[in-house]
Amino acid sequence: MDTPRRLGPPVRRRGGTRVSAQVSAIVVAVAVLVAACGSSGPASLAPIPAPRGLPSFFSVPQPLPKTGPGTLLKSERIAVSGLHGTAYRVMYLSESVTGKPVAVTGLVVVPDRPVPAGGYPVVTWGHGTDGMADRCAPSLNPSSAVPLADDLLDRGWEVTASDYQGEGTPGLLPYLVGVSAARNTIDIVRAARHLPAARASDNYVVWGHSEGGQTAMFALHIASSYAPGLHLKGVVAGAPPSQFYAIYQFLKTSPYRYYLFMAAGGFNAAYGDKAAPLDQVLTPLAVTLLPDLDKGCSDYVGQVTSKYTLSQLTKGDPIDIPTWKTLMNANDPGTFTTAGPVPLLIIQGGSDEQIPVVSTALLADHLCTLGQDLERWIYPGQSHAGVIAPSANDMVHWISDRFAGGPDPDPYAPTGLPGIQTKTCP
Repeated sequence: MDTPRRLGPPVRRRGGTRVSAQVSAIVVAVAVLVAACGSSGPASLAPIPAPRGLPSFFSVPQPLPKTGPGTLLKSERIAVSGLHGTAYRVMYLSESVTGKPVAVTGLVVVPDRPVPAGGYPVVTWGHGTDGMADRCAPSLNPSSAVPLADDLLDRGWEVTASDYQGEGTPGLLPYLVGVSAARNTIDIVRAARHLPAARASDNYVVWGHSEGGQTAMFALHIASSYAPGLHLKGVVAGAPPSQFYAIYQFLKTSPYRYYLFMAAGGFNAAYGDKAAPLDQVLTPLAVTLLPDLDKGCSDYVGQVTSKYTLSQLTKGDPIDIPTWKTLMNANDPGTFTTAGPVPLLIIQGGSDEQIPVVSTALLADHLCTLGQDLERWIYPGQSHAGVIAPSANDMVHWISDRFAGGPDPDPYAPTGLPGIQTKTCP
């Protein structure tokens, strides 16, 4: 589930990570004291400062307006050398998994092509695993934030890319909480429509890979009810994680076993101590390592935890614990009970080292039984991230057909490599 990784020194966190009730109580007490010392109106609250080392843009206004998800809080044009468009860093409102307003940052990139009638169609990107800390926010490195950005821009498509809640903004990233990331990824399309320079259409496609593949699956699942004012045309899910009932056994001997540690912290950050009690799944040793989730990105977390076995960090398979089984099933696309309303394309490398190829086969079979309009393309010999380049032209063709209102399922046969395995349903 890993894409670009970054390693760096610790940064100080703002907002609660909910790793303990005691810490939450202290934060609340301090907030009450500060409010008592200020003026009587909430409008007088000072912004939450940007994290140390991040631009001042990442300061969060307080209180947040009650204007709903997709509200554009601020934007700034940023220079990106060689990009075939104009990039803007944005901060906007989204909604947490518990229904609370949250500030989220990301990128909006406008093509350097004439604007079509109705505005630029939008491809909104869901990024893969890069960590959970502020410094991991992809918008800090806009030149590499979105793979294939120029390919998309050259088609006259606008590109949006959420950092996700907690990367660059208060709190810890709710890692692998599908609805949270899906809301963030949809709401940045809404925010782009409030940015005058963006001239964004209400037609959009969601594309994500790895963690972002799960994001894309949940966008398929919630888009029509969550954002009925937008028109989702299709979803591309690259190597989406699923079949969470088997994740513990798969990760036991994997170099990516720290993903389970990240997921425990992410679920706790999203749902809280009562719904996601850490002491049920993590050992006392692992609890002492939780602050490291906030100190660096994926490589950092991997290095910190590499000296320990999974059994030293976890108390066993979380699927055996009823509370955690409920959360895992709620965030597993393999438990969907209804088909999404638009076409779905699943792309994966045949030699994926992080997401078992059999897991997306099981996912596709399940979705087909629900009547999902689905295609699945497996590129032989390609790794988890290595599949993106050889599948690029095929994917762009498929997205183009979605914006053009082409037939479903799409009769196009992928040509990026010889021997691509394809599945279509219904």
